[in-house]
Amino acid sequence: MLVKWIRCAVVDRRGFERGQRKWAGLLGEPGFRGQGGGWSRLRPGVAHLFAFWESRAFYDSFMARSHHRLAAAQSGTYTDARGRLFEYRGDVKTGFLPTFADADVARVAHCRVREERVAHFTLMQEKVWNPAMAGSPGMLRGVFGEAPGSEFLVLSMWASAAEYGKYRAERVERLALRAQLEADVAAITGDVVDLDPGWTV
Repeated sequence: MLVKWIRCAVVDRRGFERGQRKWAGLLGEPGFRGQGGGWSRLRPGVAHLFAFWESRAFYDSFMARSHHRLAAAQSGTYTDARGRLFEYRGDVKTGFLPTFADADVARVAHCRVREERVAHFTLMQEKVWNPAMAGSPGMLRGVFGEAPGSEFLVLSMWASAAEYGKYRAERVERLALRAQLEADVAAITGDVVDLDPGWTV
């Protein structure tokens, strides 16, 4: 599975949201598995989108054929759109499905990992982070992906912002020490996203 993460700085919110509904046209695309997104809770005017495809071949075919027609509806409504592709490496919790209907909040973490620490980082994802998140009430599911250049994405979906907030306050610092996160990661950025049901495809 391929995961695409897009982040946009939106300049015309109403126009962007109107255009976002046009992406319902993805439903007929071969290999398309699901898409959702919403607004950053931390950065005003920043939108995040997460799309899932069965394979790179299906995604490339879509980009060559239909993408520009669907994207045209949002032309001029945003600046600085950044898209990144990640290959699926594993579930956070079990049985990941690219659905958004039951989730209110998504947490995205983008890690640039030191090359010599990639094996340790992925092991800690499996042994430390995944069990901690999977055991947190309100954490529904998540996905762990990898891009060339030792980049990793951890996307988790939560029933509510309050549930995510409890996990963050109680656990993250302690888990980071246990996983030796500072030694593994050269840079980490992230965001918390209020998922908009109208953007779900």
